Amino acid sequence: MEFSFSRRDIVRPLKQPTRLILRTTEQTVLASWSHLQDQFDNLEKHTQWGIDVLEKYIKFVKERTEIELSYAKQLRNLSKKYQPKKNSKEEEEYRYTSTKAFLATLNEMNDYAGQHEVISENMTSLITGELTRYVQELKQERKSHFHDGRKAQQHIETCWKQLEASKRRFERDCKEADRAQQYFEKMDADINVTKADVEKARQQAQLRHQMAEDSKAEYCSTLQKFNSEQHDHYYTHIPNIFQKIQEMEERRIVRIGESMKTFADVDRQVIPIIGKCLDEITKAAESIDHKNDSQMVIEAFKSGFEPPGDVDFEDFTQPMKRTVSESSLSNSRGDGKSEPKFGGKSKGKLWPFIKKNKLSLKLGAGPEDFSNLPPEQRRKKLQQKVDELNKDIQKEMDQRDALTKMKDVYIKNPQMGDPASVDHRLAELGQNIEKLRLEVQKFEGWLAEVEGRLPMRTEQARRQSGLYEAQNTSAVNSCAQDRESPDGSYTEEQSQETEMKVPATDFDDEFDDEEPLPTIGTCKALYTFEGQNEGTISVAEGEMLYVIEEDKGDGWTRIRRNEDEEGYVPTSYVEVYLDKNAKGAMTYI
Repeated sequence: MEFSFSRRDIVRPLKQPTRLILRTTEQTVLASWSHLQDQFDNLEKHTQWGIDVLEKYIKFVKERTEIELSYAKQLRNLSKKYQPKKNSKEEEEYRYTSTKAFLATLNEMNDYAGQHEVISENMTSLITGELTRYVQELKQERKSHFHDGRKAQQHIETCWKQLEASKRRFERDCKEADRAQQYFEKMDADINVTKADVEKARQQAQLRHQMAEDSKAEYCSTLQKFNSEQHDHYYTHIPNIFQKIQEMEERRIVRIGESMKTFADVDRQVIPIIGKCLDEITKAAESIDHKNDSQMVIEAFKSGFEPPGDVDFEDFTQPMKRTVSESSLSNSRGDGKSEPKFGGKSKGKLWPFIKKNKLSLKLGAGPEDFSNLPPEQRRKKLQQKVDELNKDIQKEMDQRDALTKMKDVYIKNPQMGDPASVDHRLAELGQNIEKLRLEVQKFEGWLAEVEGRLPMRTEQARRQSGLYEAQNTSAVNSCAQDRESPDGSYTEEQSQETEMKVPATDFDDEFDDEEPLPTIGTCKALYTFEGQNEGTISVAEGEMLYVIEEDKGDGWTRIRRNEDEEGYVPTSYVEVYLDKNAKGAMTYI
């Protein structure tokens, strides 16, 4: 008796139900990974590839967030770079509508940068952070499923080994039983063998046959057990494991799709705000008013003076008469005297400057009352100063009120603090407020003086308006090529002074600070001159005065009426008689 079995013979009966399933539920099988039970290793590689794709997408989003942050930072730095500096002239330039629009653009770009920061933050929290946690969970779940799959594979392989061992044992016992049977029959047919030997051979054959039967029973039992385990393995355990792996992989695919949708939604959410920023930039651009800016230029640089009158022709063909003694005072006006020159100035000089003013300009110094500025600009500066002082007063008063309330609380609740501890600070605030109020009164007085002078304009003052146009830096720059300084060298030095952007003073109070200048001659007023501006003196026609400083080429002569009254008058308005000992004595007509 021979027995021969193979794995093919054992598995073949179990394939019939599989064909039935394929016929009845073909669509279900095709949608499930259960029919991939022989592709365990490939599925393991595929799921690992899926995790790698997910990690690659996380890295992509992370780099995108870094780019957004870097872009936002660069935008903020760009906006900050072009913001006007506080308490600087650049800040004053942002009064114009065009510069205001530019400032609005800078502010909107700052908000624009903020939206890119929002994109980075949302992508980090909603995509990068969530997917990173999900990947860790996915790896653990995948590890668990494939561990169960390997365990099931090891179990079925163990069952197969047991079946193979049982089959070999059954095969061996059958062969042994067959040999024992043949030996018994040989011994039984041999007449020379004793009856005892034959009986012994018979018992051995029966024993071998019994062992073969036991091995057969064990093999059948093991075979049934293996077939049951194999059925459960391929139709229950492995399909369940593969179904879980399939669900895990499908969740990964769905999750990465949702993340991509979130990636777009994060950008889409800030589009309205970015659009609003762009709308505000457009609105700011449309608010630019060139007419208004032109008017602001007028208000910023308006001096309050009218242009000077026409310059008369000076006839140098007639010799100039010189007198060196006081006896010339009796000479008649009709004796070879030139015609009156209304509004004319010696050598065409329009802008009087003195050396002290130049020094103050170079050092950046200026009077506290802004008297170095034209009236209109001086009024604006004084008004601005008054407003600043009032704000300081209000600030000090607010601090005083707060300390007063604190002191009241300390008085009512001594455990909270000592009321006397704030008395010193209250006294300081009171002194500061009083000082500021005195300052306000001082500047308001100067402001009232300026506002009272502005309407007063006469023909003589109109002639002299050119005197103060030099206070405007732009006016000096525009006419720097055809005007000279008092010492006759107005070129480079003047341009350097104007670059300092500090207005030059008209006339400093040097009369009170210096020793009185000696008299170098006398003069007679040819015409009436109303000296309304600082540093000038009014004279009446025919009035006799003392000369203390002759014309140095700027068209002005310094005279004195008495010890308390002295100032400048146009040289063309007086007839000067210098003493004979005066250097370069000359009669100016």
